[in-house]
Amino acid sequence: MSQYAVSGDSQYVRIAILGSGFAGLCMAIKLKQAGLTDFLILERADAVGGTWRDNTYPGCECDVPSHLYSYSFEPEPSWPRPFAAQRDIRAYIDRVADKYDLLPYVRFGHNVEECVYDEDQCRWHVRTNAGAITADVVVAGFGGLSNPLIPDFPGLDRFQGARFHSAQWDHNHDFSGERVAVIGSGASTIQFLPQIAPSSHHLTLFQRTPSWVMPKRNKPFTRLQRWLFRFMPFLRQFYRGQIFLGLEAAGMAFRRPGWMNMARRAGIRHIKQHIRDPELQKLMTPHYTPGCKRILLSNDFYPAIARENVSVTSSAIEEIREHSIVTADGCEHAVDTIVFGTGFDVANMGSRQRIVGRDGVVLGDLWEQGAEAYLGTMVAGFPNFFLLGGPNSGLGHNSIIFMLEGAVRQTMMALEHMEKSGADSLEVKPEAQRRYNEEVQAKLATTVWATGCESYYKHPTGKIIAIWPGSAASYRRATAKLRTGDLVLGERKAHGGRALPADTTTESSTLAARVQESVGA
Repeated sequence: MSQYAVSGDSQYVRIAILGSGFAGLCMAIKLKQAGLTDFLILERADAVGGTWRDNTYPGCECDVPSHLYSYSFEPEPSWPRPFAAQRDIRAYIDRVADKYDLLPYVRFGHNVEECVYDEDQCRWHVRTNAGAITADVVVAGFGGLSNPLIPDFPGLDRFQGARFHSAQWDHNHDFSGERVAVIGSGASTIQFLPQIAPSSHHLTLFQRTPSWVMPKRNKPFTRLQRWLFRFMPFLRQFYRGQIFLGLEAAGMAFRRPGWMNMARRAGIRHIKQHIRDPELQKLMTPHYTPGCKRILLSNDFYPAIARENVSVTSSAIEEIREHSIVTADGCEHAVDTIVFGTGFDVANMGSRQRIVGRDGVVLGDLWEQGAEAYLGTMVAGFPNFFLLGGPNSGLGHNSIIFMLEGAVRQTMMALEHMEKSGADSLEVKPEAQRRYNEEVQAKLATTVWATGCESYYKHPTGKIIAIWPGSAASYRRATAKLRTGDLVLGERKAHGGRALPADTTTESSTLAARVQESVGA
């Protein structure tokens, strides 16, 4: 018997989707297009959009070209710039949700706290803060950039000034005349720091490791260009394809670290162009291979760093006091406000919700030494559970939307295979997952991400958990087929609980064929 008690008011649904960002909405669209409408999207917030709903800090914009940072099946012809601002991406997501009539399927204010697999019934019991749901299938699209990470600095609770994370921006806060501490020098910081530095009395950037920052070519599209994108779709498609191929070509250097010397020279030129002080140049120049940590794009970060009212320290923070920050070099920095640009808790992506699979195994415990999955979508011991944007399916050079569409396609084929086979459950074989991840880690061992730096791509153990080792196109090829020999089908114990035979390989057809795919589309 299952040890999980289902409350009488638990709602049953065929498929529960966790999260309403790009991943969750893509899954919902493809389900609807396949004629499967018995699903719910569980969203903890009060609106769709995921990270593009939450991150509203000044200067927030994408660092992947807009025409590629959108669904291949739902192009946006009216992007105002090559790199879209947060408000434009949020508007795109809202438009897509409206066009495909997804809002009736969303349960806002439903924060998923626990998912427990019932082995007898081959179903998941999902507990939220707003009630319980029972589902045959759970699709997790909560993403890696959803839980802000604030380091546990000694004395942080004693600080008397304002403090907030970039993903929880306080738009009512006035920085005028303040002594501001910005902690962290990642993607968010290089965007918001230039926005708040001019009004601050003094701003101190506390960085442990500088980032490689490259110029950002973001000149607005002309009215003619936007007209052509709208009324001549083949030109828009050609433009998108050129972007894709260009990024794929650049991505080859991530797999051959020696090729990154050109990027290093470009990064140093960018520093010297805007920063004249030799000591500050040295402080802002990374000592690791470009690409080992995320390469950032900005035209105004270095000019902001060179301002007279901005200073940079690379000394570690030892203590935070009521009105100051003390660093390891003995300096005490007077501070009125702290802004954390410290990113997200990617390493513990499996611990945000308590997900309990077969035999009571908790996903967070299983991933204690570093997350892993099969094609980033399935985990052994967790039947009928699918990940979108899961371990080792991220990129350092191209669009995550492209990867998410591949993961959705793989999930659709798995659902189709269950339906055709009459099975109640599907999961990946442990040996198939182990073999797959050994291959992934072997390929990653010779890439730029293995050259020695610390980044959110890595687990504290050193295992690279976030990055796909190949091209974006190679991931789409890998997810183009469902290798049924790597999977196990099963039935409810009430049906006999037997394992069902598997085929060898199922090409995308019927349900899966509706997942529109085109490499470089």
